[in-house]
Amino acid sequence: MSIPQIELLDGHRIPQLGYGVFKVPADDAERAVSEALEIGYRHIDTAAIYGNEEGVGKAIAASGIARDELYVTTKLWNDRHDGDEPDAAIAESLERLGLDFVDLYLVHWPTPARDNYVHAWQKLVGIRERALTRSIGVSNFLVPHLERIVAETGVTPVVNQIELHPAYQQRDVVQWCTQHGVHIEAWGPLGQGKYDLFGTPAVAQAAEAVDRTAAQVVLRWHLQKGNIIFPKSVRAERLRENIAVFDFELTDDQVAAIDALDPGDGSGRVSAHPEEMN
Repeated sequence: MSIPQIELLDGHRIPQLGYGVFKVPADDAERAVSEALEIGYRHIDTAAIYGNEEGVGKAIAASGIARDELYVTTKLWNDRHDGDEPDAAIAESLERLGLDFVDLYLVHWPTPARDNYVHAWQKLVGIRERALTRSIGVSNFLVPHLERIVAETGVTPVVNQIELHPAYQQRDVVQWCTQHGVHIEAWGPLGQGKYDLFGTPAVAQAAEAVDRTAAQVVLRWHLQKGNIIFPKSVRAERLRENIAVFDFELTDDQVAAIDALDPGDGSGRVSAHPEEMN
């Protein structure tokens, strides 16, 4: 199985599909990640706040897979932006993961009420310069946050990891990122099961037409939009289903029908708003 690789602004490459461990319990993470690696996943997305970096690290160590064949992301949590806290945080994450470096380190949320995300971003630049991460990016940043960090540091993130699914496509953020060479990572790519995405005619009819599951259709829609995705599951059969999305394509009309599921008024958001997450 060949998962497409996307070239980032800094020249590094990232697998377009990976395995996300959001809400995977700490005591189950090692098993879940081990299964994902056995199935063929090579891109693992975790975060300090998930509480499962240690399990991810144990699975990586036990896998026997060469480090240069793996892509590992983790994230800086909201209460670690000030002072030298980002330096301490990456050191702790690396220790838990059992790694010398991660491939991608993200500012998890901008926390605008604290007004310290520019400092956090400057610290990530230093972390990259010390080779503790190969690439740096952000998560949940809106256009004003993106504009500010670039204006004040001159450094553009390689990715912005945002809530993105058919009912909530954040077109203004995507447009800014596209214009500036920032790749979109879509978290919650299936809407976290919080609305009947799979029952919509656009998805259901496409699934019938291509003889695939509704989930596979939505993941394929993301891939054809150029999004980087890491659907989460703790079940091996679902892990296999989620990765079996590279041998079919949706038509332009099928993609357009799913595009039209976003009402455009922001009502499709299923998680926290970045202005309110502090």
